[in-house]
Amino acid sequence: MSRIAYFGPRGTFTEQAARVLAAGEELIPVETIRLAMTAVREGEADAACVPIENSVEGVVPATLDGLSEAAPLVAVAETILPIHFSVLTRPGGGEIRTVASHPHALAQVREWLEANLPGAHAVASSSTSAAAVGVLEGDFDAAVCAPVAAEHYALDVLATEVADVDDAATRFLLVRPPGELPEPTGADRTSVVAAAANRTGTLAELLTELANRGINLTRLDARPTRSNFGEYRFFIDFEGHVAEPRVLDALTALRRHCRNLRFLGSHPRADGVPTTIEPGFGNDDFVEAAVWADAVRKGDLA
Repeated sequence: MSRIAYFGPRGTFTEQAARVLAAGEELIPVETIRLAMTAVREGEADAACVPIENSVEGVVPATLDGLSEAAPLVAVAETILPIHFSVLTRPGGGEIRTVASHPHALAQVREWLEANLPGAHAVASSSTSAAAVGVLEGDFDAAVCAPVAAEHYALDVLATEVADVDDAATRFLLVRPPGELPEPTGADRTSVVAAAANRTGTLAELLTELANRGINLTRLDARPTRSNFGEYRFFIDFEGHVAEPRVLDALTALRRHCRNLRFLGSHPRADGVPTTIEPGFGNDDFVEAAVWADAVRKGDLA
């Protein structure tokens, strides 16, 4: 049985995602996203489940930073969870003066709180489950949590299916040390983090290499390197799998433009959207072109 670390404590959306991505495996809650990755790097866990982006609040900086630093980890699977919250209170109720949750969660229920608990003060916590623990310990009056939290904590459910945006969702990754990758499916995602020179046109050069190979971008984010002010790493997700000739050709080109290019994995997309292939940009086109170029090199043009 594999050991899967996840951003805990118990009762978070990340636990729900880990149950999907690693069904039947041993799940180990840890206090932070960074510690979940550290557990894998130090051999205390075989893989880690971490959130990568939310449709309302955007990317999760702690995950991006954790993937770009220390020993490499690669994503081998992903899942997308609809994000609807439960509001939990101490048994017996009472006046609700404080409501705690992770900042991303509070941002996604701001309108609901204003309409239903207008007198309550919102308090940020390290996770949605930490907020539930705080309610149990008397630190807060209510917690905005993942529905699974009600299974772990002896709290009353004040409300369920709470969300300002009905179709809000979060994408989660299962990451592990580099090794054998999932086979390509035709509906895959490849991810890299690029540290490029700080000069005019650098990002345009990177994106042009993808465009020249007919590769469709699915996400682009920038994070500071934290070493030199004004320098950034670019996190790039795009359609396709590294086993495909056109994607491998693109990665080779990106590497030429970067001081450092870290491969973050190729895996099936959770939404199952097939890779977009424009005429002239299929894998067979790249293979045939390479065969022709090799013949030219050898002088075999008969």
